[in-house]
Amino acid sequence: MEELIKAYAPASIGNVIVGFDVLGLAVKEPGDEVGVKFNDNKITQIVSIEGDKGKLSKDSDKNTASIAINAMLRKLDTRQGVDIYLKKNLPLGSGLGSSAASAVAAVVATNKLFDNPFTKTELLPFLMEAEAVASGTAHADNIAPCLLGGLVLTLSNSPVQVKQLPFLKDLYIVLTKPSVEILTKQARMLLKESVPLNNVVRQFSNLGGFMASIYENDVDLMRQSMQDYIAEPVRAQLIPGYMQIKDIARQQNAIACGISGSGPTMFALVNTKKEADDLSEMFQQAFQEINIGCLNYVTQVSEEGAMIL
Repeated sequence: MEELIKAYAPASIGNVIVGFDVLGLAVKEPGDEVGVKFNDNKITQIVSIEGDKGKLSKDSDKNTASIAINAMLRKLDTRQGVDIYLKKNLPLGSGLGSSAASAVAAVVATNKLFDNPFTKTELLPFLMEAEAVASGTAHADNIAPCLLGGLVLTLSNSPVQVKQLPFLKDLYIVLTKPSVEILTKQARMLLKESVPLNNVVRQFSNLGGFMASIYENDVDLMRQSMQDYIAEPVRAQLIPGYMQIKDIARQQNAIACGISGSGPTMFALVNTKKEADDLSEMFQQAFQEINIGCLNYVTQVSEEGAMIL
């Protein structure tokens, strides 16, 4: 019997408030697991999917895990067949890079299956093909941190070029996902083609302040800089309870609070585990008060990114 190779790929926070489509941050949990093994059918086939409540396609042309693997197999110029076993621990349509995590775990496991012909960075083009199918445009702000770990800046999508940045790894992260689903394509359609100049200037200022804060370990500067003037004000309307969550985070002096990717998940950065646990309870209560369930995680930055299990 062929050996099953398994990999884990973590959730990621796209945009990180001030870096629309260019910044992404990997978190330790939740994450997806993918197992792969060789088959004799000369095709890539999804054998099983757990945890998706039957929502994901097993069609190898439509699932990000198989799309990314097929891109890799074309580059290897092989007709070798691969069986895929996908375990979804990430909620779908959550803004936590769910489609990215499936693809990343799949290519990392398949790379190992073929005795690692590619470095981690060399896997990125295969993942971009999967993201293009999932969200309509190929961008690396989820796949790059999910794969590489930590905070990642996308310098170019075509050809894909990314840069890992330092981050305050001791911070705690609260993720709160209200029980609504937002598709990335839907959230992107809300965005305007043009943005007022003064908003762009303020956004540049905040992105610069955030960059300075991570290199100087300056939490106060980070707190001051973490406000988005481009995507978040538009997307906030899709998230019930958005203002309540922002107000709670502000009252508790969180370092930052914003939308993860296209939402509906929101995240907050704080200094200690106790602050994170307290915030998580407050967020849950806030959603309960407007009769919405939520799924919460208290986690930290994943420095490693995707890994073989």
